[in-house]
Amino acid sequence: MIYPSIDEITKGQYNRYTLCIATAKCARIVTDEYVEQREIAEKMLANKETDKSLASMIKREIRDEKAVKTAIKRLYNGDFVICEGKEEPAEDALEQTKEAVEAAAEAAVSVFDDEDEEEIEETEEA
Repeated sequence: MIYPSIDEITKGQYNRYTLCIATAKCARIVTDEYVEQREIAEKMLANKETDKSLASMIKREIRDEKAVKTAIKRLYNGDFVICEGKEEPAEDALEQTKEAVEAAAEAAVSVFDDEDEEEIEETEEA
């Protein structure tokens, strides 16, 4: 079982089925975010715009962890919200979430952490 527990994530509002569906949809968004960041990084390397490694240009959270684990963390932190009912169309909520993810992805690509590069270099040497 992944921390946090089902009860902590749902706070008694949703059942396990709803949580499972929401997590799967969020994991797809996280995977799409990874693919997008990787494509941007590959283009930058191909155009010789940077001398950084490919892995260092991808946000650590989505690079090193499984998509489901990241989705669960984001649901727990409130980055992703479970929408139920017909009051708010799910597509609007999905668009808002995608916009937030894209903004975070752009910030992650532009910010480079020296610790990431050192960690990657140590791994490559081993």
